[in-house]
Amino acid sequence: MDAGELKAADVQVEIATDLETAVRATPGVRSVYRSGSLISNLLRAGAAALGGRPEDEPLVSVAPVGDGVAVEASIGVDSAAGSGDTLRAVHAAIDAVLATQGLRSDSITLTVVHVQPAEAAPAG
Repeated sequence: MDAGELKAADVQVEIATDLETAVRATPGVRSVYRSGSLISNLLRAGAAALGGRPEDEPLVSVAPVGDGVAVEASIGVDSAAGSGDTLRAVHAAIDAVLATQGLRSDSITLTVVHVQPAEAAPAG
């Protein structure tokens, strides 16, 4: 597959879903959030409410750029895992998914939007 084939909405959703699954499965990732500004997220929610876009679309964004793709993901990480290590692991997971699809990354933008403290150990 090349970046040109990614212009079809259903192909973009399929790849974005695969990417989101890989990001969620990465050790240290506690959650995945919708990328973008508050305003773009409000516009997206409004369009979904009007029937423009499904609300259950993947949270990871993927778009064709030149000969490659741009991927954007916002994540919550476990404080015990460390943000830097988790970001490197997520980047590798995204590269692996793209490689299986025959795609090359033009850019991968990862944002840590929440660091969740480790669960308190039960007293005992």
